[in-house]
Amino acid sequence: MTDDRLPPGPSAPALVQGLRFAFRPVRLLEDCASRYGDAFTLHMPVGPTFVFFSAPSAVRDIFTAPDDDLHGGEATEILRPLVGPNSILLLDGARHERARRLMMPPFHGERMIAYGEVMLAVAGAALERWPSGRAFRLQDEMQRITLDVIMRTVFGVEEGAAMAALREKLVRYVAVTMNPIWLWPRLQIDVGRWSPWGRFVRLRQDVYAALRVEIARRRRPDAPARDDVLSLLVAARDEHGEPMRDEELLDEMMTLLLAGHETTATALSWTLYRILSTPGVLARIRAELAAVSGGTAISAEHVGRLEYLDATIKETMRLNPILPDVGRYLTRPFTIGGWDLPAGVAVAPAIYLTHRRADVWEEPLRFAPERFLGRRPNPYEFYPFGGGVRRCLGMAFALYEMKVVLAEVLSRVELSMVPGYRVRLVRRSITFAPSEGMPVVMQRRAA
Repeated sequence: MTDDRLPPGPSAPALVQGLRFAFRPVRLLEDCASRYGDAFTLHMPVGPTFVFFSAPSAVRDIFTAPDDDLHGGEATEILRPLVGPNSILLLDGARHERARRLMMPPFHGERMIAYGEVMLAVAGAALERWPSGRAFRLQDEMQRITLDVIMRTVFGVEEGAAMAALREKLVRYVAVTMNPIWLWPRLQIDVGRWSPWGRFVRLRQDVYAALRVEIARRRRPDAPARDDVLSLLVAARDEHGEPMRDEELLDEMMTLLLAGHETTATALSWTLYRILSTPGVLARIRAELAAVSGGTAISAEHVGRLEYLDATIKETMRLNPILPDVGRYLTRPFTIGGWDLPAGVAVAPAIYLTHRRADVWEEPLRFAPERFLGRRPNPYEFYPFGGGVRRCLGMAFALYEMKVVLAEVLSRVELSMVPGYRVRLVRRSITFAPSEGMPVVMQRRAA
């Protein structure tokens, strides 16, 4: 079924298009861009029809549109079982504005140095566990680092039995959410604890029970002052003096886990892939590390001066964005990119396609961190964290964590990709990750 008000797109059944987008997303996006141009329509078996745009002018139309007209929460309804109904990702209008105001202060740049010391400690401890001289999956190790960072800086759980028990639950929870098949509502059927979705539901209940204990500790009148994100959110008050309810805190904690754990780990893996496979980049990063630190160990205070490392991360996120797109649901007819679209469809700036446009980026497939030195990228040409009023709250946190972890890793160990490894892009739930966990071999650097 076609609609003349929508841009052209594939004629295959919605189920076929959905399966292609789930398991061969890059090929589908590239094929559609090649055949249909800057705008095309995809019909999915779940949710609304999606219209994808890659031209910066259309991206600007979407990111600058009134939030009442383009709902970001409604367009991400498919994530409800994973993050909960109170997640900031699913909220629109006044509820979204309130949640964003409450959640913004813990991620302010001034707190990054305090978090940075924790990030350094976590990364340093991980390096001590890495095997020397034999292959291991870098993606797995990056996930362990980012999970421990979240547990300590966001959940505020320190080493010990409580942290070990919660970590074990979270690892299993995240592993289940990585299969994109579970985003299909028809498979979300709980017929007991031995059914696949039933196991997920009970695991989610276990995780929430553990987090309720942490919330209760912080609500006690005699609870000591703490600076982890959960404690700051428990203490936060809206303009009416009202705190966040437990149900809101629980869903936001799961959102921060899923949005900040897998995504950051994957971005770290892609960045190391680009560093290891591009001649000259590693040497320039190490020269910068030495110049900034004066030959001493890297500290959190050094991170803000690592300009080339920052540019390397951004260039990686240009070529290897973690998410393929961001969505908005049209609540009324709206003109985007010259198309007069009806209410009820979703529009999606196609991050992957915009970041590789030849009319925007010179030699778009070439990895060149220098693109980002001394310039602020146009937010409609480069938007790995989304844009507008819904740009990712954790952007500064994620970029800072990546610089801390990479600085620690690259200053202390030598990494090389396993001989014969050829990276492919694979989907892990909603993210684009390197294939096979990106196997590498490590050797320790001389002190």
